[in-house]
Amino acid sequence: MGVSTFMDKIKPGKAESQFSSQAATPARADSTTVEKDNLTLDDSPVKYLTWRSFILGLCVSMGGFIFGYATGQISGFTTMIDFKQRFAEYDAATGVYAFSNVRNGLIVGLLSIGTMIGALVAAPIADRIGRKYSISFWALTHIVGIIVQIATTDKWYQIALGRWVAGLGVGALSSVVPMYQSESAPRQVRGAMVSAFQLFVAFGIFISYIVNFGTETLQNAASWRITMGIGFAWPLILGIGTLFLPESPRFAYRHGRTEEAHDVMCKLYGVPRNHRVVAQEMADMKQKLEEELAHGNAPWQEVFTGPRMLHRILLGIALQSLQQLTGANFIFYYGTSIFQGIGLSNSYVTSIILGAVNFGMTLPGLYIVEHYGRRKCLMYGAAWMFVCFMIWATVGHEILNTNPSSHPAGVAMIVFTCFFIVGFATTWGPIVWAICGEMYPFKYRAVCMGVATAANWTWNFLISFFTPFISNTIDFRYGYVFAACCFLAILVVFFFVNETQGRTLEEVDTMYVLHVKPWKSSSWVPPEGIVADLHGSSTQGRKEGEAGTSEHQHHDDSQEIREE
Repeated sequence: MGVSTFMDKIKPGKAESQFSSQAATPARADSTTVEKDNLTLDDSPVKYLTWRSFILGLCVSMGGFIFGYATGQISGFTTMIDFKQRFAEYDAATGVYAFSNVRNGLIVGLLSIGTMIGALVAAPIADRIGRKYSISFWALTHIVGIIVQIATTDKWYQIALGRWVAGLGVGALSSVVPMYQSESAPRQVRGAMVSAFQLFVAFGIFISYIVNFGTETLQNAASWRITMGIGFAWPLILGIGTLFLPESPRFAYRHGRTEEAHDVMCKLYGVPRNHRVVAQEMADMKQKLEEELAHGNAPWQEVFTGPRMLHRILLGIALQSLQQLTGANFIFYYGTSIFQGIGLSNSYVTSIILGAVNFGMTLPGLYIVEHYGRRKCLMYGAAWMFVCFMIWATVGHEILNTNPSSHPAGVAMIVFTCFFIVGFATTWGPIVWAICGEMYPFKYRAVCMGVATAANWTWNFLISFFTPFISNTIDFRYGYVFAACCFLAILVVFFFVNETQGRTLEEVDTMYVLHVKPWKSSSWVPPEGIVADLHGSSTQGRKEGEAGTSEHQHHDDSQEIREE
């Protein structure tokens, strides 16, 4: 059975496995059959998922696997005997090798410094040479970082430097891959395809835990070099595989390759050239581009001063920061050390369990993001994680702090860590990447996603570097900090995040420009024929977005603007 045949049998939240081209978004004011250039548009049902879009999403999501593999492996390295003898500090008084807080923080955290820089510099390169060639370039950069690490013998700073170089590739990929996915994916699966990036992050973490478990008993450099060496495979698969994929249709269209863009969209949707879905998206892209050309080349500061752009940049920074401040990477970076500290005989096994939960629960997250909406999932997920961390911190501080060998408390810690990961993996893990890939206009998307992703990696570094210091000072009460951040996340989503499920990227941009209230955004109807001007000229449309006017008013407004 082929992939598309199998996916046709999956119910995408409705009774049928195909969706109507007219029902993909809230009904427009005029949904009658139209003609374009004397050609009647095809309204036949569109397959929920085609094999081409499946292969595209599968291949580029390997960028997420690289992210996860690089993140997960270091947790095991810092407890391996050979790794500590080579790179940790020797205490003559105790005869024990141990990492100081500073050295441990730098080895773990310099990856995040590299990723922050990579996310920022990826934007101009992606706009210059295209999305797919950028992905191949940054995959090669990651390979260079692996070589620097694996070539060292006893210099801890070479490990740290190699992780910094590898981080350049990881950070850039974490920005460009979701961008490429969001610009290429059919709108009915866009959320799931971009969320697949997080699925592969979780898969990469899981595989790194398994490899570490298989090598940690070795008493030589192979215990950590094997894990590093296997890391060569993933960027090779991504870098070479991406060369055989099409360029993002929106990038191609913006660079004058309109026929290429049209052909790619038809193939990814699996529809004929005259299909309404493709015609609507091509028309939206054309209108956006014409508006930009009419206003000429914008100064760089318009990234911040354009209509609702500062709002969206700050929102993207907030979401990416809060994804880190949920505390997930605190668990993944230091999980092995945490469970060793509470007396578990083999903390590597526990890490594998956590990795399996993370990967396994991200799978239903791909379904949830397309069938229950972005806003609800993020708010419920944050509430769930808040409860889990409150219990985790209380048990750890009140019981394990005084009785580290308490078996019931240790079991409770593992259980609620798993519960926390369930909440993260199904909501905040995948959905934040989807939202950040959707809410920016093409003109600024690369820069905005780079800034937002850099915020993610900045907090990633801060958490990884300062966790040893904070944990030594406030022990398990550190969990209360993450619980508070989860509660804050609920408020941020409710008041600022629009529902983007099932909409084109151009409609999402219009929604933000027209100041649609986030709590009303799920029922918002785009005015017929209007895609918001990048320079915010649709004043009446903004009022309607806030007031939630009727379809008749939308129709009148669109006619008014066309006449002007």
